[in-house]
Amino acid sequence: MRIQAVSIATVLATTVQVHGWSSSGPALFAGASVNVKNSALFSTETSSVDTSSYANADRYCTDHPNNNVPPHIAELVGRGLHTKPDHPIGIVRAKIQEYFASLPEEYHEFDAEDPIVTCTQCFDDLRIPPEHPGRSPSDTYYISDDTLLRTHTSAHQSMHLRDGYETFLCAGDVYRRDEIDASHYPAFHQLEGVKLFDPATVSAADGLTREEWLQSPECKMISDDLKATLEGLMDHLFGPVEKKWSEDYFPFTEPSFECEILYQGEWLEVLGCGVV
Repeated sequence: MRIQAVSIATVLATTVQVHGWSSSGPALFAGASVNVKNSALFSTETSSVDTSSYANADRYCTDHPNNNVPPHIAELVGRGLHTKPDHPIGIVRAKIQEYFASLPEEYHEFDAEDPIVTCTQCFDDLRIPPEHPGRSPSDTYYISDDTLLRTHTSAHQSMHLRDGYETFLCAGDVYRRDEIDASHYPAFHQLEGVKLFDPATVSAADGLTREEWLQSPECKMISDDLKATLEGLMDHLFGPVEKKWSEDYFPFTEPSFECEILYQGEWLEVLGCGVV
């Protein structure tokens, strides 16, 4: 059984940024037709969840000896910027959801999950090994030995798959102990999508070695579908644009890819993706 997973991140510092490109320059996604009047774009599978408790710094700053969440970070949690129709992050999110809503598959939308996750959800389920630097307290905000502020929306991936969802989008605020610069901020947002393929269409890939899998027609079929889907998303966000793909590495996808677009005369990295 093979899954294709995609993720795209926007970063909020003093201005909205997409992997280092700041909206303080030309208008964000200039030329795209942005329509946020349709409230359905902001519907969520978790709309019944009371998210008001998320905006409570006491949840994140505890007296646990290994808690390393400073008050100024705790105050950033629970603002729900990605669900606000008039916020730049909310506008980008609406455009992405608008595109996936136009596809033949029905993508369920999750945007109100608890930002506190377990180490199992955030790391173990994604094949991130114990020695990986991303698990270090110097990189991650820990609430206790076993719980933390999610470092990526992928932390919810295994839960939704176990619950039986085969196509879904997951959006939310994520946190990493990054030094602040032009392209980094400790709090930012990600939107991730997952599509599960029918086991019958990839059954011939069962039992293959890593090398055999990467050379298999099933791998090519899913990779081509993944790239075509995301190229359509880029055109939806930026208008028709030149794109290029390069290989990347993520512990939980193989193969993994990075997509760049030629925007205003410069190559702009816009997303990473891969096959689980």
